[in-house]
Amino acid sequence: MDSKTKQPALSIHQMAMIALMTALTCILGPLSIPIGAVPISFTNFVIFLTVYLLGAKLGAISYCIYMLLGLAGLPVFSAYSGGFAKLAGPTGGYLIGFILTAIISGAFIQKSHCKAGLSILGMIIGMIAAYLFGTAWFIIQADCTLWYALTVCVFPFLIGDGIKIIVAAKIGPLLRNALQAAHLLK
Repeated sequence: MDSKTKQPALSIHQMAMIALMTALTCILGPLSIPIGAVPISFTNFVIFLTVYLLGAKLGAISYCIYMLLGLAGLPVFSAYSGGFAKLAGPTGGYLIGFILTAIISGAFIQKSHCKAGLSILGMIIGMIAAYLFGTAWFIIQADCTLWYALTVCVFPFLIGDGIKIIVAAKIGPLLRNALQAAHLLK
């Protein structure tokens, strides 16, 4: 509770929205297309939508809850996997890096008031941060070269992630406006 106002740190409404977006991530996160060492997943797309609706802080909290559920063994990661081994494995760095994606893209979306250009820029920078962290993690875990890691973990995903960013930039503001109009989002 906040000592000055005796209000909880998060409202019931905010907690419900965090839970809803965490659940959506748990549903869409495991859906993946295996194309090699790193599958195409919808996790980053859900993160983009989450930060459009919740902002950087609450969006990151929602994603961290998702990660904790996966860490506890629930099959919420790509290909319906879960547990510490997935998070500590070669692709776990991308899962961790998505925290940066939520924070960075959410901050840009909030500061720009959902303006498309800055929101897209924020999502791109957020994905670059996840790519950097995840690729460094992959190189260490797989004991491979940078070039190999890029060809396996980054290059095959650039077009798909670009499409996810563009779709999120179109759908995110529409969802936000619809939920605000229905008084379900502040």
